[in-house]
Amino acid sequence: MISWWHRDVIAAGKLPLMLCFLSFVLTFASTRTITRLIRDGRGPFRNVSVGGTHVHHSVPGIILLMIGAFTAVGGPGTLGWRSFSAVAVGIGTSLVLDEFAMILHLQDVYWSGEGQLSVEAVSLVAACLGLALVGFSPARVEGLDSAEFSLRISATGVLVMDACLALVCILKGKYRTGLFGLFLPPAGAIGAVRLARPNSIWARHRYRGKRLERATRRAAAFDRRWKPLQAGWLDFIGGRPSLPNPTSSQASQTPQAASAPGGGAAQRTSSRPPQAAGAPGGAAQRTSGRPPQAAGASGGAAPRTSGRPPQAAGASGSGAAPDETGTGRAAGS
Repeated sequence: MISWWHRDVIAAGKLPLMLCFLSFVLTFASTRTITRLIRDGRGPFRNVSVGGTHVHHSVPGIILLMIGAFTAVGGPGTLGWRSFSAVAVGIGTSLVLDEFAMILHLQDVYWSGEGQLSVEAVSLVAACLGLALVGFSPARVEGLDSAEFSLRISATGVLVMDACLALVCILKGKYRTGLFGLFLPPAGAIGAVRLARPNSIWARHRYRGKRLERATRRAAAFDRRWKPLQAGWLDFIGGRPSLPNPTSSQASQTPQAASAPGGGAAQRTSSRPPQAAGAPGGAAQRTSGRPPQAAGASGGAAPRTSGRPPQAAGASGSGAAPDETGTGRAAGS
């Protein structure tokens, strides 16, 4: 164990990577535990607010990411500073990816179904870090004989082949299969040779007609069989969603009215009463809380109303205008 530690970790320069991996996993586990306790109202933990604004934990994650990146770029190249940068990057990356779905949707979907995308992102990054940590490196390892060097070369070739199979799985829309294929080569090979999912990049460029229909049926059957198991696994890791998806709640609202008639321009609606039908002159009447113009009023210009009762129907354009008291004179008098 001690020889492995010095030869494969310290001598190979993987100590910062190991610290980054451990800090990433431990931070995610601690964060999910704390957020579950906050949601259930248990424990001493509470949400952090500054001036009435809720501060998400991705904010300190971004700060730690910047500190780790600047330290790695501009700090001394000693093992201690590299280890400090690795821990800062691991913690910051975990805090940011734990709210990856919120950043993607630009709204708080942490405890909704769409928030489980964060758990998938964290799982993918953790698997890649673990694979890079335990991977067989044929270089930068001291004290290798010819047999062990050949074994490491062969293992590296297998990993490269697994990476190619995983890439094919990703292009076919099988992200979890590609992830498992990095650790289990048969899983990656099976996912690479089987039909792609109908909405994947591979299917959009290569599938037509009956083959696309067959891929759609197979994807639907796969989802019916394995979707509950996948949802249960995500609920176990990240917690069961307790809020509906924002997209589903927005879809239930009444959609906005279609474009208004008249030249294709959208009509701006307000609380003002509608314009009276049949207003002559071709110009739109501007309403501002005034009563509508009486139908049949003659003349090219619309009369200006100011709280007075409308002109009596049948009054000719040559008749006298109503007096200031609003009673109106008889036509022809």
